[in-house]
Amino acid sequence: AEEVLKNGATFLQIREKALNEDDFEAEAEALHALCAKYRVPFVVNDSVEIALRCNADGVHVGQSDIKGRDIRALIAILGISAGTVQEAEAAEAAGADYIGVGAVFTTGTKKDARSLTMEQLRAIRNAVSIPIVAIGGINSGNIMRLSGSGVDGVAVVSAIFAAPHPGVATAGMLKLAEEMLSAKTVRGEGNE
Repeated sequence: AEEVLKNGATFLQIREKALNEDDFEAEAEALHALCAKYRVPFVVNDSVEIALRCNADGVHVGQSDIKGRDIRALIAILGISAGTVQEAEAAEAAGADYIGVGAVFTTGTKKDARSLTMEQLRAIRNAVSIPIVAIGGINSGNIMRLSGSGVDGVAVVSAIFAAPHPGVATAGMLKLAEEMLSAKTVRGEGNE
């Protein structure tokens, strides 16, 4: 993680599905301290309680986590996942600061993820006013396919952490993301 932060990561989220709660919290605390050193926001995936206990900058939750709960009042940065216009609108209404939209490509980190078309991605972009971050199967070979989609950023896992040199991969993905974002279109416009 430090190699990734040294090489340009602008936001770090811990996503641990297999750790017990104590180990997850210990890892979250260590990563939060590391992110603070590099002045990079740190968010915890799916656990508001661990995010609060380790004083994380924020939490990222799914659609089912926002029903009947005012997470916005508990945390500084709130990200919510969405895969449809309706989910994106619900996320914005729930007070999300950003929306993780995807999966945009097939991904090995979330087996049940549905893939979005560029039209669906643009429809989500046009439906909400908060930043949207594309997620799911994004790598150096396909990131430029998101040019013109209107996304405000990308989230990657395997493209960096499965690479032999995560820092080098981070620097390369950052450069590609900047190129992709420079081709960002005005709302309602775009090309494949």
